[in-house]
Amino acid sequence: MTEWMTLAAAGTGLALLPKAVRRLQLSVAKHPSLTGHSKMALRLARWLPGYRLEGDAFYGADGASLALQSRRREGLQRLAHKLNTRHARSLAATREAREGLSDLQLTGAYRVPFPFSATLRGLLGVGAFVQRVDGAWVVDLDGERLLDLTGSYGVNVLGHAFYQRSMAEAQRRALPYGVGLGTYPEAMLDVVQRLRRLSGQDEVSFHMSGTEAVMQAVRLARYHTGRRKLVRFCGAYHGWWGDVQPGPGNPMPAQDTYTLRDLDERSLRVLRTRRDIACVLVNPLQVLHPNKAAPGDSGLMGARTLPAVDAEAYRAWLEQLRAVCSERGIALIFDEVFMGFRLAPGGAQERFGVQADLVTYGKTLGGGFPLGVLCGQARWMKRYRDDRPADLCFARGTFNAHPHVVMGIQVFLEQLDTPEVQALYAGQESRWDARAARLNRILEDGGWPVRVSHWSSVWSVAYTQPGRYHWLLQFYLREQGLALSWVGTGRMVFTLDFSATDFDTLCHRFAAACAQMQADGWWDEAPAAPALRRRLIQETWAAWRRR
Repeated sequence: MTEWMTLAAAGTGLALLPKAVRRLQLSVAKHPSLTGHSKMALRLARWLPGYRLEGDAFYGADGASLALQSRRREGLQRLAHKLNTRHARSLAATREAREGLSDLQLTGAYRVPFPFSATLRGLLGVGAFVQRVDGAWVVDLDGERLLDLTGSYGVNVLGHAFYQRSMAEAQRRALPYGVGLGTYPEAMLDVVQRLRRLSGQDEVSFHMSGTEAVMQAVRLARYHTGRRKLVRFCGAYHGWWGDVQPGPGNPMPAQDTYTLRDLDERSLRVLRTRRDIACVLVNPLQVLHPNKAAPGDSGLMGARTLPAVDAEAYRAWLEQLRAVCSERGIALIFDEVFMGFRLAPGGAQERFGVQADLVTYGKTLGGGFPLGVLCGQARWMKRYRDDRPADLCFARGTFNAHPHVVMGIQVFLEQLDTPEVQALYAGQESRWDARAARLNRILEDGGWPVRVSHWSSVWSVAYTQPGRYHWLLQFYLREQGLALSWVGTGRMVFTLDFSATDFDTLCHRFAAACAQMQADGWWDEAPAAPALRRRLIQETWAAWRRR
C-alpha cells in the first residue's frame, strides 16, 4: 500500500508539474512593480495613510534651510497672488461648480502629490472654465489667453478651427434627421465603407465612448474564444472599467486580467503556453513610456526620467505579438482611442505595419462629437451563432450612431483625404523631433533640470535631478500663459497644425517659467534620491502611527 501511495503521489506531482510551470512563467512575466500586481496595489492603497504638509514642512519637505524656505514662501505667495487676481472670475466659477461637480473635486485633489494638495489648494487654484477658443489658444472667463497644450485628452489632433468647421457642417447635414435613433442616415453607407478601407477591417460597430468600444472588443474576444483572461501591458490605459484598470481606482480586484511586461520575451512565453487567454490589448502610446503609466504630477515625488523612444523595437514587438496571437487563436486588439489618427491616418496599424484583429477608435474620429468605434475582422465581430440561436453576444446603446455623430465622422473622414490635412501628416515625425530637440537645448543652456521626451506630437516633461517640488512647474507654466490638463506637466498634447510661431512662443514661455521657478528656489539644494526616499518613508510611517 505504501509503495502504491508513493507511486500515486509521484504521478500526481508529475501531472501538476506543467500547471506549476505555467504558473511560474506567469509570475515572472508580470511586471515586478505594483502595477503588475493589482491585488497587492489595492492592499497598499488601503494601507497608505493620508497626511498633509503645512507651514515649514510644506516649504522644507526636502530638508531645505530656513532661508531657502523663506524664499520659496515669498515666491509662491507672489505666484498665487498673480494667478488668483488674473483669473479671478474663472476661479470663482470653478469653486462654485466644484460643490456639485464630482469630477472637479477629484481633479482638484489629485493635481499634485497628496501631501501638498490641501495646502496648495488653500493658496491658489486653476480655473476649469473657458469662454472660447482662438486658433491654438483658449480664452478663459477673464479674457486671459492661454496656449492650449491639453489636446482635449487626445481629441484635438487637427486643431480647434478644424473641429469648429467640422461640427458646423455635421450639424447642418444632421438637423433634417432630428434624433433619428434606431435608424440610420444614408451617410452611414459612406462612413462604413470609409472606415473599412482606413482600418483594413471587415466590419464596424458604433459606441458612445472609447471605453465602451474597448468593452465590446474584449466581450467579443471572450465570446469567440470561450476564454476569460485578458492581457494588458504594464502602464497602459484602456478606459476606466474594471477589467482593464486593475488596482487603485477600481474598488474591486480584476480577477481575469494579467498585467504583463511590455517588450519582454517572458510575456510572449505566457501567451504561447496558456490556454485561458482571450485577447491582448495594446495601446500604441506605450512606445513613449514602456511599462510605465502616463506620467502625472500627482504622483511626482522625485526624479522622473523617460527612455528615448525606440519605434523600431516597438514595431518588432508588435510583429512578435501578432505572430503569437495568430498561432494561439488570441484576439490582438489595438486600442487607438487616444492615438488613433495622430501617428498616421491609418493609425498604429499603418505606422507599424501590423494588422490587429480588432481596433478601437474614439476621440477625434467624431469630428468633435463624442463616440467610440470598433472595427474588426468578420470572424471576431459576429455577435451570434447560426447553429445555436440563444447563444449571442449582445451589445447596444441608446445613442449609438446618432445622426450628428454619423455626420461628424463623415465630415472628418472627408477632410482627412484633403491635401491640406495630408500636408500636416507629411514629415510630422521629423518636425516634432526637431522641435523637441530645440526645446531641450534651450532647457540645457538655461541650466534647468528639465527635459522633454515625446512620441510625435505627444510630449512629457522629465527631470534630470531628484526633487520634491517638480510638480510646481505646471503653475509657473500657467503664469506664463501655458494651459495644461489636470495631470500637469506629465502630458502635453499638441495639434498637428501647431504653427512655428506658436512653437516659438511656447519655447520662450517655457524657459521663462523654468527661470522663475529656479529663482524662487524650488530646485536649490536638491537632495540625493536616497535621502528623499528616507524622508518619504519617515513621513508615511509617522502618519500611519498617528492614524
